[in-house]
Amino acid sequence: MNEIKSLDNKIIVKPYSPNLGAVVTGINLSNPISSNDLICIKNMFNKFQVLFFQEQSEISPENHVALGKDFGPLHVHPAAPKMKGYPEIFEIHTDKNSKFSNGAEDFHSDVSCDLEPPLGTMLQLHILPEYGGDTMFANMYMAYEALSKPMQIFLEGLNAFHESEHFYKGRYTDGDKVDKNLQYPSALHPIIRTHPETKKKAIYVNRFFTTRIDGLNQQESKLILDYLFNYCENIDFQIRYRWNKNDMAFWDNRCTLHKAIWDYHPMERKGRRVTIKGTRPY
Repeated sequence: MNEIKSLDNKIIVKPYSPNLGAVVTGINLSNPISSNDLICIKNMFNKFQVLFFQEQSEISPENHVALGKDFGPLHVHPAAPKMKGYPEIFEIHTDKNSKFSNGAEDFHSDVSCDLEPPLGTMLQLHILPEYGGDTMFANMYMAYEALSKPMQIFLEGLNAFHESEHFYKGRYTDGDKVDKNLQYPSALHPIIRTHPETKKKAIYVNRFFTTRIDGLNQQESKLILDYLFNYCENIDFQIRYRWNKNDMAFWDNRCTLHKAIWDYHPMERKGRRVTIKGTRPY
């Protein structure tokens, strides 16, 4: 597939891999986006599932929030600390003192435990390790389509619980301090969801939040979920992205999983992300 250009030939979109993803150049995300450019980006987002905007300057928190709002109302993380003055921004920061990598060490879909999980996430990294710190993405359309027809039919009749207390509790607090005022979201979602815009079907489970399948006993639920977790992480569905300074990645949480590789400790990695609200899966 050759590169794709916007109507005015300004924005250039080049597929990153046959699996998913595209690199976008020719647009400065620090500036307001025109209506035509916004349409182009939304179309390419639905087509490629994750976009990597390269050749960017660092976007201010104010502009980052405004950029996210071009794609919909913004989601506020239920547990992570908020950036002062910008509650919609989740600061991503790991260094020599970090004990974990902001909760991204396994494949997951952001905050799938919400009743209305996020549509997508926009992350820009400003400080990169000298090497390492790549992010992996997996295509859940491909995962669904590669299932046998009997397995597709079986899974389409099942719903699974997505819970968060086991993961969030104490994770973003100091020492043994626990914020008793936090509400840990949980929800019941279909294992096979239909994308509201493309109408394509995708597997919707992940290791972080999906805990059990409704209506099955514990042994049956664990057996099927363990199979799906491993199956969805098949290398045939994946890409691996190596960041450049100030790249902006915009991924679709409804049809992809992602994993940030924490292989660079004690080096530093820092950035900011905003997350766009989604709708209830069906």
